[in-house]
Amino acid sequence: MRRKRPRCGRVTRRHSPLPILPASAYMASMYDFAIAADSKTELYRDLAAALDSLTADEPDPIANMANVSALIGQYLPDLNWAGFYRNLDDELVLGPFQGKAACIRIPFGKGVCGAAAATRETQLVEDVHAFPGHIACDAASRSELVVPIVHQGELLGVLDLDSPLPGRFDSGDAAGCEALMRILAPRLA
Repeated sequence: MRRKRPRCGRVTRRHSPLPILPASAYMASMYDFAIAADSKTELYRDLAAALDSLTADEPDPIANMANVSALIGQYLPDLNWAGFYRNLDDELVLGPFQGKAACIRIPFGKGVCGAAAATRETQLVEDVHAFPGHIACDAASRSELVVPIVHQGELLGVLDLDSPLPGRFDSGDAAGCEALMRILAPRLA
């Protein structure tokens, strides 16, 4: 009895040097980053390497912001929101994020994000309820860190991180996120 040959496009285990796995299995290992959490310095060093790897060859700014918000949301502990607001015509407009639905448009100067956009300075807020004009998109948020994203003098947007814990962010987080945004900024321009 003659064996039938497999039709074109069909791969059988007998003819394949690799085990047949779903594509998602290969993708999962491609983005399985080793992020150390022994210290903030190591955490942000590893996040910077992962961010660089994720965004280095991708020209689309929305895709890059989406992956970075997922990366930060996955590896920074005690967050309830991590994402971006983009500067569109001198107004912050919601970009990719991880968390509950959020405010869509924020004027410069309003809330923590608007303050960061207006001053182009990182805003580290230990208690959002004490911040004048705070915009409460999620009532569970207690502290916030917002880092402006600037490239060649132009404000591209802000990175916004919220936590349900008061005082969650410190100067180490601010410096670490500023370093991350320095890597990302030219890839958003």
